[in-house]
Amino acid sequence: MILLNLVLGTLVTTAGFWILWNAALPLALLGWALVVGGYLWWQAKSVTDVWAWATLILGVESFVWPIQRMIQLHAVTEAPSEDEMGAMLSDIIMGLFFAVFWLSFSYGLFKWAWRTSGETEAVAIATKTPSQTNKRKKGR
Repeated sequence: MILLNLVLGTLVTTAGFWILWNAALPLALLGWALVVGGYLWWQAKSVTDVWAWATLILGVESFVWPIQRMIQLHAVTEAPSEDEMGAMLSDIIMGLFFAVFWLSFSYGLFKWAWRTSGETEAVAIATKTPSQTNKRKKGR
């Protein structure tokens, strides 16, 4: 199940990269997919971790998108037209909206993953403690 989610998370972040760079070269997309897929494989211990990292990457991509668009527009013309300025404002608003959304979603997933991992560790410690104390009592 985690492998399926790794593949889906990698595809989603690669689609975000493709949108960010306006139909990037296939080799760049493949490189991005390999880097993100490898990172998710390395970091993710559960499905929640996979999607927490994937949504964090989407949030960063959404935050970089308006910056990239402004740089792209500035490279084309020194003084953008009114229509280009309106499009840039729209990109900034939408980029920041989606960045806040994905980063908040990622934070919630990380918090949930940390809480559930902490609960399982607490249960593991609680189950080990009585058996260890029984062994100590028997040894005396």
